[in-house]
Amino acid sequence: MELPISFKERMQRLLSDEYTNFEAALLKSAPVSIRVNSKKVDNLPDLQRVPWADNAYYLPERPLFTLDPLLHAGCYYVQEASSMFLEQALNQAVDLSQPLHVLDLCGAPGGKSTHLASLISEDSLLVANEVIKSRANILAENIAKWGSGNAMVTSSDPSNFSRLPEFFDVMVVDAPCSGEGMFRKDPQAINEWSEENVKLCAQRQQRILIDVWEALKPGGILVYSTCTWNEQENEENISWLAAQEQAESIKLKLDDAWGVVPSQMKGVEGYRFYPHRIQGEGFFMAVLRKTGDVEVSSKSSKKKKYKLQHAGKKEKALVQDWLQEADKYEWLQYGEVISALPANLFEAADEVYQNLHVIYAGTEVAEANGKKLKPMHALALSQHLNKDAFTIIDMDLELALKYLRKEDISLNSSGNDWVLLQYKNIPLGFAKQIGNRVNNYYPKEWRIRMELPAELPEGSII
Repeated sequence: MELPISFKERMQRLLSDEYTNFEAALLKSAPVSIRVNSKKVDNLPDLQRVPWADNAYYLPERPLFTLDPLLHAGCYYVQEASSMFLEQALNQAVDLSQPLHVLDLCGAPGGKSTHLASLISEDSLLVANEVIKSRANILAENIAKWGSGNAMVTSSDPSNFSRLPEFFDVMVVDAPCSGEGMFRKDPQAINEWSEENVKLCAQRQQRILIDVWEALKPGGILVYSTCTWNEQENEENISWLAAQEQAESIKLKLDDAWGVVPSQMKGVEGYRFYPHRIQGEGFFMAVLRKTGDVEVSSKSSKKKKYKLQHAGKKEKALVQDWLQEADKYEWLQYGEVISALPANLFEAADEVYQNLHVIYAGTEVAEANGKKLKPMHALALSQHLNKDAFTIIDMDLELALKYLRKEDISLNSSGNDWVLLQYKNIPLGFAKQIGNRVNNYYPKEWRIRMELPAELPEGSII
């Protein structure tokens, strides 16, 4: 691995006599870690734990994740261990039992968003945003697979969030960066690195932070992170923001055994992750609290016009039994899609709809086409699915993978109805039986594209 000279010189200055160990660590294989969805998996694996996050584990080697149906079912997420430190930041800085409005600004592909979905209460609203449309679709896919009903996915520029002043209690900004912490996993990042790119990234990060700051409530928490090590993008940026906005730095308690390195600049605390110190990739995090008083907004007596459209009574009656505790939801309809959103989040969700470009929200339950109703794939993956509403058919690994490849499948049953297909008691999606024929309704854009090996893997990842 040929590191840029100016990068080496800076890291030698930052690490002094630890530099040799640091450079040696970059030549080792990157550890593999996953975070388990405890709402879908009862029996947690007997594996080495990631020390700063619950339900997070290291795997002894990297398996072929694509061939595990449980990954596609949202039972776990393959996530870099360092970035799971978000859990410590929130547990120490926020009362997560309270109803919160939470933003993940740079959300794709979904690691932190699904982590946030697991950490917040069901009375909270998660807005997961990704400005790049193609990546926003991947984010929506992973949010749907995780199965939380209290999340929305938006695709808006950071500057648009000023339309929601003092709306969020928590903001996570995992900013686009120069990627120094990814050199081990992605050698291409080395070729793209330059001092000029570091400078450009730092400037862009400042713009992003200023763009979204107005949307954070006074008393609210900003978690800022990057996967890089230079001070320009990390300590310098977050101390600049703290000075600019008179924000308060939050000091987190660390366990010495974790190997996380604290840093400080101009009274602002930061946390650094180095591969020779921890089992994970390069990472930086800092936490700020916005100071000031919450303004009491004078509510207009004028009747509000909602953008969210309610589903008709007839449509609602046909599908409401497909979710558990149907009365907890507002049933909405856009075009042919009927979705369910927790009723207590309706007002907040409508504010988001009024001001941002929403591409996914709540739980998509059904597609109504005249008198015909088609269950949406997201319903099968929902943590709130009422399985009793459907005929259930279990699949073995071979059949499950054929289904996930959207191949023609045959089932040892016949009928004329929708069936819920599952693997190891975990729903994977729907199929439609028409006599002895089966129509595979797995989403085309989500299908497994790789050719299956002659011998399928034995055993489970979790």
